[in-house]
Amino acid sequence: MTQPDYIFETSWEVCNRVGGIYAVLSTRAASMQAEHPDKVFFFGPDFGDHSDIYFKEDKKLLKTWKAPLPVRIGRWQVPGEPIAILLKFDSLWPHKNEIYAWAWNKFQVQSHAAYGDYDESCLFGYAAGIVMESLYKFLPKGQFCMHANEWQTAFSIFYLQDHCPQIATLFTTHATGIGRSIAGNGKPLYDYFEGYNGDQMAQELNMVSKHSVEKQAAHHADCFTTVSDITARECKQLLDKPVDIVTPNGFEPTYVPKGAAFDTKRDEAREALRKVAGEQLGGIVPKNALFVCISGRQEWKNKGIDVFASALDKLAQKIYHSGQMEREVVAFVMIPYLDRAPSRKGKVSAVFVPYYLDGHDPLFGKTYYDLLIGMDVTVFPSYYEPWGYTPLESCAFHVPTITTSLAGFGVWAARQKDQYGVIVVDRNDSNFDEVAEQIADALLRYDRLTDEEKERARKEASAVAKKADWKHFFKYYRKAYEIALKHRDNRIDERQNPKLL
Repeated sequence: MTQPDYIFETSWEVCNRVGGIYAVLSTRAASMQAEHPDKVFFFGPDFGDHSDIYFKEDKKLLKTWKAPLPVRIGRWQVPGEPIAILLKFDSLWPHKNEIYAWAWNKFQVQSHAAYGDYDESCLFGYAAGIVMESLYKFLPKGQFCMHANEWQTAFSIFYLQDHCPQIATLFTTHATGIGRSIAGNGKPLYDYFEGYNGDQMAQELNMVSKHSVEKQAAHHADCFTTVSDITARECKQLLDKPVDIVTPNGFEPTYVPKGAAFDTKRDEAREALRKVAGEQLGGIVPKNALFVCISGRQEWKNKGIDVFASALDKLAQKIYHSGQMEREVVAFVMIPYLDRAPSRKGKVSAVFVPYYLDGHDPLFGKTYYDLLIGMDVTVFPSYYEPWGYTPLESCAFHVPTITTSLAGFGVWAARQKDQYGVIVVDRNDSNFDEVAEQIADALLRYDRLTDEEKERARKEASAVAKKADWKHFFKYYRKAYEIALKHRDNRIDERQNPKLL
């Protein structure tokens, strides 16, 4: 199997924790370093003090290389500590229109309707390509692969294919922009899926430029990947391009404490959760309270936050009418920027945590993983979820989870034999109330489990996560690199020997 000697990888979330892509890349880094020690280079935007939470500069690295743009070189502070190159691209703003004209003429990228974060993202991707080309020329000769994640970095693919075609390019869409937008705008994504046309929907949803850059990256990259069979179907329908390979998301087990340290961290987490919940709710929270959690981006429908809220309401009603539940339920809604007042009904309470849990928030001062380990159950009833990193993280920390059949992880988990720790609720365009009802019933059932049954659920959740260890899933990336290198050779051959018309 042909493999690269050097790997360049770029994402807006390198040393910049925003969402699930940060988790994917930061946990995969250890496996990449193990196979390609210090020949893996992550490229991200330089956000100064914010980046420094995750990044440690090392001026000894690549000290004789003269980068064409301002960069800082160091190590990403995650398992494996890969080399990270953070760059500034302010100098490209005056050349924006020239760059967009080039992208249209060479790759038919329609930037004329750009708005929002389009300009910043595309200029970063273009800048990353410039820096990668320079580093390619500096490093010893070998096989090079460059991996761009999401449309925000796609201009790096265009730049390299035009200016440095020797580098094989990979593009991963973790969620198609059109698919996410259809779902987020209240349109039925699944009932009418085969009737959707990506270009037409881009016009309707005012997403022409973002859709264009994503679609052209998918068509031009040497290897096009996505993270689940669900999103692969989207790519074919909405981007008019089948993926070359599905690369599912794994997890790095070194994040999870072992043995006595695990029990200590769980006890610390539960005490922190109980303390904050008591402060927010204005009363003492029992030590045996059932801690439930939902987390992720503030996408009310796509992430199933609406279903979760409905499930809590149904649970409160069931408890009020039947008195079936012995323990008090405290639900932690860990959604950045979703700031609402805490509420307490009968025995069901909700506490909102509207911060990125990176250890610097004003409520806990702890990381998300420091708190996740203390949960009893997590709920992620997503409507649109290409993979679903949050339920996988939950399983890794021995926390049983509830997810749906519309999440890539949910589909994958349903195929595993150890399902006691993962409940996959069937979800479609029209069964909102049924899903909420099933979640409420599942929480009631969990409360009634014996201690032995609860321990079994925790062990089986962990067993599912172990099957998604990167040591099992990294093989898909090896195959993706092989595909990219092969297609690069074909691309260069066609470029040097164009077929006569």
